[in-house]
Amino acid sequence: MTDCTIPAGVPVILASQSPRRRELLTEMGISFTILTGGGDERYPGDMHPRDAVRYLSEQKAYGVRGIAPPEALIIASDTLVEVDGTPLGKPKDARDARRMLSLLSGRHHCVHTGVCVLYRGQALSATETTEVCFRTLTDAEIDAYLATGEPFDKAGAYGIQGQGGRLVSHIRGNLDTVIGLCRETLLRLLREIRYDE
Repeated sequence: MTDCTIPAGVPVILASQSPRRRELLTEMGISFTILTGGGDERYPGDMHPRDAVRYLSEQKAYGVRGIAPPEALIIASDTLVEVDGTPLGKPKDARDARRMLSLLSGRHHCVHTGVCVLYRGQALSATETTEVCFRTLTDAEIDAYLATGEPFDKAGAYGIQGQGGRLVSHIRGNLDTVIGLCRETLLRLLREIRYDE
């Protein structure tokens, strides 16, 4: 998955500090620089999580536009976990992480990831959704996972690409979406950008 059609000489900015997103872009063969604008990660309260991740990815991209080189292509992404219509972002603390993991235990939930690409006045964005099912977790399993420290910087309090993968029984959809950046969707957006304008 390396044919991303970005012309040589176009600098790429990833508007994210996420190690997972960095790895996914690197695996695509894209050279990039990290630049974050500290944008507002709030969204309208009546917005569905599927729409919220698209909105937030756009906000992150626009948040760095003013400090990025004018010829740069900017990529931003955001992920939310949703269960029964309720969004789960990153946990505030261990108690919040425990609440989220208990809520997800033995149930299906959706992971929504939005991506936005900005280039010379063009803005393209999209959302992908993957369904994830957790095993039924014991209190001891939740305690052990919390002790790893892994849940605290991840939407829904788990990382499927790490030890959190052991909590999952199966998924329906694209694994990249759960990790935090759907490469197929990003590739489609990159191919739709008009670089000659």
